[in-house]
Amino acid sequence: MGNYQTTYTDMLIQEINTIPEEYLPTLLGMVRLFRESLTLTSAEISFEHGWQEAMTGATIPIEKLWVDIDAE
Repeated sequence: MGNYQTTYTDMLIQEINTIPEEYLPTLLGMVRLFRESLTLTSAEISFEHGWQEAMTGATIPIEKLWVDIDAE
């Protein structure tokens, strides 16, 4: 598997090297977002995050959650 990984790593590096420097921060953000979307957080961490949001008031009122939803 090492050769497979090296091949794709090399290809990614070649592609990155062709990106104009001013776009690198955007590319970095995209790569980080992609990586984070692949990593599942544990139930404990997810709960702690939700609890922290609830305790600090970083919530959305239930009435707003239903805005523009066409439920029958």
